[in-house]
Amino acid sequence: MPPRENDEVDRIVDAWSAQRPDLDFSPLQVLSRVDRLSRHLDRARRAAFQRSDLELWEWDVLSALRRAGEPYQLSPKQLLQQTLVSSGTMTNRIDRLVGRRLVRREADPGDRRGVLVTLTDDGRVRVDAAITRLVDAEAVLLSSLSRSDRERLAALLRKLSLGFDA
Repeated sequence: MPPRENDEVDRIVDAWSAQRPDLDFSPLQVLSRVDRLSRHLDRARRAAFQRSDLELWEWDVLSALRRAGEPYQLSPKQLLQQTLVSSGTMTNRIDRLVGRRLVRREADPGDRRGVLVTLTDDGRVRVDAAITRLVDAEAVLLSSLSRSDRERLAALLRKLSLGFDA
């Protein structure tokens, strides 16, 4: 078996282990790598969204509407649930997206006092371009893994995240 390649996390953990042999550094072996990979993912996402002239927060709202399917509309409350921001923040975001003509507000036919936020054609074109760029960029980040490695990693990360999403 060929010798294992060391990355920066290995070097950090080795240095800590030499200084503090009384501690178990196995959590750092996993979560420091997740943190470093998160930074690479964040850069790739920002670049993908920037090429579609979208900010990360705009992507969050527009992608929620796009995933909703035809007619690409949700109530502000549904958007709050999907994006995990405050009501005031969501109102501000919707206002800004309306100003950019990426969404529009419409009366809710099922509730005279209610409003629905609807994705415009321009918003749909931008979010569709962004998701294509995002999937391509993320595929590049995972290119060193085989399909089965990706599936195994996804299963392990799902298992870990279920405890936080409950």
